[in-house]
Amino acid sequence: MQKILHTPEGVRDLYSRECEQKRLLQERILTVIRSFGYHGIETPTFEYFDVFGADIGTTPSKDLYKFFDREGNTLALRPDFTPSVARAAAKYFLPANEPVRLTYLGNTFVNSSEYRGRMKENTNLGAELIGDGSVDADAEVIALVIRSLLAAGLENFQISIGHAGYFKALAEAADLEPQEVDELRRLCSNKNTFGVEKLLSATAGRGNMEATEALKKLPRMFGGVEILQEAAVSCTNPDAVQALNRLRDIYEILKFYHVERYVSFDLGMLNGYSYYTGIVFRGYTFGTGDTIVKGGRYDHLLGYFGKEAPAVGFVTVTDQLLLALMRQKIELEPGQERRIIRYQDATRKEAIEEAEALRAEGYAVELIHEAEDTYGPDEQK
Repeated sequence: MQKILHTPEGVRDLYSRECEQKRLLQERILTVIRSFGYHGIETPTFEYFDVFGADIGTTPSKDLYKFFDREGNTLALRPDFTPSVARAAAKYFLPANEPVRLTYLGNTFVNSSEYRGRMKENTNLGAELIGDGSVDADAEVIALVIRSLLAAGLENFQISIGHAGYFKALAEAADLEPQEVDELRRLCSNKNTFGVEKLLSATAGRGNMEATEALKKLPRMFGGVEILQEAAVSCTNPDAVQALNRLRDIYEILKFYHVERYVSFDLGMLNGYSYYTGIVFRGYTFGTGDTIVKGGRYDHLLGYFGKEAPAVGFVTVTDQLLLALMRQKIELEPGQERRIIRYQDATRKEAIEEAEALRAEGYAVELIHEAEDTYGPDEQK
């Protein structure tokens, strides 16, 4: 049988220095998440297919790794943690008098041919705040994201925030068809101003003209907090105004966390997952073209599993964050100082005793056994 040493397309081995850096990164972020009162949860690597079905609004079926169990049930490797955590929360935690804070770490799997050059298996580390629909919960999660990235060693990054409700309100007022909404969402996400203009010009006169004009501006509506004021000047739609006010309130609360300088706004940013109902956000930094963190509010997702509850959360795309750190030449130093002790048969006892003593003091110690010198005193090695 031929020996297979390489991995399938889209997955890879991680070892030595890179593997160590990744684990140190995860430890740093988890430490910050736990400091905000979040508790660990593990969900299965695969679930029933319906947990990630079209009604949920997660990854398209064609991009899932699907298979069958012995009973003929369709199963899927998780492409996204949030539906799994929502299912578990609906089963074990709700209803409750207090919000539930959960954190997770594991791999996700997306079998997409569009992921050219990207991995199909990625490590996700995230947190979900369930049972709290307040603006304070939104601000807490964004502040937690920023604190996590700072703990990772990043200094130059930006969290861009939008609102799914703003786009939805304008699209409904403009009387767009479902397929038009999907296409407009794609065009806005790609900042395709020409495409947005062309699509909306074809629908002119059908719905509210103010909403149509506001939609045309979406690809250009990004920047500092002043963008919210600019959008509010020509917008009277109640739901859209409410979304803008929510974003402004979040910004004011983030000032209390002293992290507002890391925040910008993008009203044309629309997450690919349609289960988001409120704020959506992404994190960017130098060294990678992909997002290093993403998340948002999903107030109806738990309802698919039988228990309505508001929720907001985020996920750190650990592999992309690690890539950015490496390209920015930011190295994570282990908390333990390392020592190497070399010994031969005659000094085995002393070497082990020394290693054990150092480990008790908090050092990481590597023992290396060396063969006895077989050369004579006048021989060269």
